[in-house]
This record gives sequence, structure tokens and C-alpha cells, in this order.
Amino acid sequence: MKERNKDGLGRRSFLFRTGLAAAAVPFLSNSCRQGTLGTKTDAGDSFEFAFLTDIHIKPEMNAPKGFQMAIDKVNGLNPDFVITGGDLVYDVMRGNYEKSESLFSLYKDMSKGFEMPVYNCIGNHDLFGIYEESPEGPDHPDYKYGMWERHFGDTYYSFDHKGWHFITLNSLDVTESKLYKGVFHKEQLQWLAEDLNKVDKATPIVITTHIPMICAYSQLNGSEGSRTVSNGFEVFRMLEGYNLKLVLQGHIHWKEYGFVNDRFHFLTGGSIAGNGWKGRRHNTKEGFMRIKVQGDDFTWEYVDHGWENERLKTANTGIEVGQG
Repeated sequence: MKERNKDGLGRRSFLFRTGLAAAAVPFLSNSCRQGTLGTKTDAGDSFEFAFLTDIHIKPEMNAPKGFQMAIDKVNGLNPDFVITGGDLVYDVMRGNYEKSESLFSLYKDMSKGFEMPVYNCIGNHDLFGIYEESPEGPDHPDYKYGMWERHFGDTYYSFDHKGWHFITLNSLDVTESKLYKGVFHKEQLQWLAEDLNKVDKATPIVITTHIPMICAYSQLNGSEGSRTVSNGFEVFRMLEGYNLKLVLQGHIHWKEYGFVNDRFHFLTGGSIAGNGWKGRRHNTKEGFMRIKVQGDDFTWEYVDHGWENERLKTANTGIEVGQG
């Protein structure tokens, strides 16, 4: 059973674990907010949460300083909880047990600075030892999901908070050629069916996935590759008749918003690290999503945690960015 209780705390005592659209706008100003349709209810049903994706923590490039700035920004906003969107570290796909272990430990230690619960999602850079050059192979106990599960627990799970149902999915697997691919495996889909069977059809649902389930990147850029989950349609099909409100996504390192056929919204949440902590990627400033819920509605904004200004200031003072 991969379910968490209503107050947003995990079934284990440790908090930091695992834990095309009618409109798709990848480049939105920081002040842009988008409200949903619906009827607002009493303010007592309101809450906030933050969605931080693609943190890519590592000792180099002043990444710990940048991540700490994001943590401080979140704490200042005081949301009920944090959801991460995968790629917590950079990276463990190439193996090297000691280095990979140190990266997860760095993330876990820094995450203790959040003053609210954190629900983690696995990303491709969090898959241990999957690449050909990895000194560890499939016979290693930490291979693929193993290191993640040892540090954070389940790679897919659900929890409830103030009448909303949150589902975090694992959108990753490994190909025969030892590359990652975006897919929801059958065991997870079976679990999802069982989880949804316990959810009232009127309950607002939020899905979190690293690899997007729906995204306009390829259409805008004329590219192919692992931009979306290959069988995301199966999850959407399972959610027909349910009150799916929002899909939270990472991986692309850009901001994107869509509202699909008056059915559900999706947010591709930018990134904390930008282009590997050395600037913007896709011209998207480093930041995270702040989501405010009231009753059956939500609004959102993209929050700049200040890393770009700090990075430029550091560069202008002549301090080598690769240090620290």
C-alpha cells in the first residue's frame, strides 16, 4: 500500500522521502498568474504548496548556495508542503557508488532546511547506475530505483490534504540499450487503479510526474526524444470521470501552462538549477511554482528564487563560478 495520511505526513516518520492543450504558453512572466474555473468555497479550505523541480544538486557550480536560496524563499512563503518534480541530484545515472551516495546525502541534508513536509518525485538523473559507463550494473542492490528507495521510500505513492488527493508517479524506466525512457510500468498502473478506486469521483486530484504527460516542446522546436511519457494516455484514460485538476511536470526546464478541453490543467514547472547552474535554459529563469488552493480552485505563480542575480553578481566580482 502506497498511501499517506490526510495531514500530509508519510507513513514513515521521516519527512523527506517519497516520497494538446487548448493553450500552452512556455514563456510566462514571473508575475503571471492563472486561475482555474469553478466555484470557490470557504477560506477554511484554503492552503498553499510549492512545486520545485529539477534541482540538480551537486557540490560544484555553487549549487548548494542556489538551492539554499530556494529553500529560504519557500520558507518565507510558508506553504503547507513542498512537492518536488524529480532530478533532485546531478547525477547518479553514470554510477560510482560513493559519489552517488554523497549526492543523495547532500540533497537529504539540505532538504531538512524546509520548514514543512517534502514529497519527492524521482527523475531520470536520480536513476542509479543505468548508463553503460557505470561501474555498477543491474546486479547491484541500488541499481535503477534501489538507491532512491533506500533514501526516500516508494517511487510512486499518494497522500491527501484538506480534501485534495495528490498522486506522485514514477515516469522512468530503462531501455535495453541502457538509456532512460519515459513510461509508467504495469505494476504502477495496477496500483493507480487500486488507489483511484478509493477516491471519491468529486475529489480534486493532482498528479506529479517528472517526464511530462503532455507538453508542447516538440511541436514548438521540431524535435523528438523523451519529452513525454509514452503511455501517459493510459493514466488519462484511467482518470476519466474523476476530478483531475492539475498535472505537475518537470524535466524540460521551462515554464508551460495548458488547459485541456475544459478538463484539466497542466504546469511544467521551470527548474531550480536552470541550465546546470550556469544560466537560463530555454530562456526560462530559475524558479519554482507557488500554488494557492481555495476549495475546488487554484491559482499559480512562478517564483524567482534569486539565483540568476546572485550568479551574475558572483561572476562580476571575479569569483570563479565553478568553485564553492
